[in-house]
Amino acid sequence: MTGKIMALAILLCAAVAGGVLYYLQVYGFYDQVADDGAAVQVTLRDGAGLRVLDYAGFQAIDAESSPIRYRACFTVADPGALVDMAQVVDNPQPRNAPGWFDCFDAEAIAAELAAGTATAYLGRKNVHYGVDRIVAITADGRGYAWHDLNDCGRKAYDGTVVGEECPPRPGTN
Repeated sequence: MTGKIMALAILLCAAVAGGVLYYLQVYGFYDQVADDGAAVQVTLRDGAGLRVLDYAGFQAIDAESSPIRYRACFTVADPGALVDMAQVVDNPQPRNAPGWFDCFDAEAIAAELAAGTATAYLGRKNVHYGVDRIVAITADGRGYAWHDLNDCGRKAYDGTVVGEECPPRPGTN
């Protein structure tokens, strides 16, 4: 009888721990991002800085636990205005969002990028060390943003030598 009670206690503890872990990964660390009126920016093609887009319907989430958990959805009135001025990103890969953040569907965004009905632009370089913000705009004005590792970030996080072409990490000499 004692063995059955111990087994049941172990199973109960495992179920509770699994539930807590699931909750923390899917819901717990995310916070809503407030719209500051300049949340959607793109890097100009000529390198002359950033331009804040005219957008509406902004929704975004982020987490302090990782620099690549940022996801955002919005709409822009004139998606064609970016074509000649913003820096285009090659081969963007949208990252999955939690299922409850239903405006951001990474597979659908990737399909639109592959079909050419959406274009990805560099939102802002190095929002965090080695992490860029990517902004994708569809032909009908739906917009999405996410964070992705740049070359320096990939090198820094996989352990290879970063090299002179990357800026120094914050807090290092």
